[in-house]
Amino acid sequence: MSRTYALIGGNSGIGLALARRLVAAGHTVHAAARKAGPLAELGVPVQAFDAESPGALAWPERLDGLVYCPGTITLKSFGRLTADDFLRDLRVNLLGAVAALQSAHPALRASGSASVVLFSTVAVAQGMPMHASIAAAKGAVEGLARSLAAEWAPHVRVNVIAPSLSDTPLAGNLLADETRRAGAAKRHPLQRVGDADQLAATAEHLLGTESGFMTGQVLRIDGGLSSVRLL
Repeated sequence: MSRTYALIGGNSGIGLALARRLVAAGHTVHAAARKAGPLAELGVPVQAFDAESPGALAWPERLDGLVYCPGTITLKSFGRLTADDFLRDLRVNLLGAVAALQSAHPALRASGSASVVLFSTVAVAQGMPMHASIAAAKGAVEGLARSLAAEWAPHVRVNVIAPSLSDTPLAGNLLADETRRAGAAKRHPLQRVGDADQLAATAEHLLGTESGFMTGQVLRIDGGLSSVRLL
């Protein structure tokens, strides 16, 4: 059955992989992003959205789901982090999501069985050096998701995907050569970094009716990094 979804961001990485999946499955996708980009090439209408200073968004009367994709990777020692670093991470990851969700809530509620998917990071569950700012921002996202899962039940489900380092343009500098890529892979029990399309498949599942009994959950799709230790 065709459904209608809102995609915030999505011109690269996991978001673009998800957009391709949803379009291929025959769903209607409405997007909001900084530019039209590859989403427009898929035939997806794109309205302007800047996560750092979000403006008003217009949605159809009914949305069956929303996925918020914008994110940051700010890796600095704690002593080098500035207030602006923390504020930017909060604006992009948390406050941008808040604005998008507030604008879409009436349309999501009108569905009667809508699903929201947000993104966190393995660094919330697994303490990592150099991650103080982004872990703090994504920890706030996880708290937001649980609160909304309670407040919006039973009409809107809210879940979170918390990946580890994945092969996306956002992580390009961290995987810029084979030495860095191999080092990143070895830190994971599964000995590889995340795959954008596999993560998109998880988001697609959370949007669909097959996950209809799931809300308020954080799925740690991280190659075992947060839960498995190899001796």
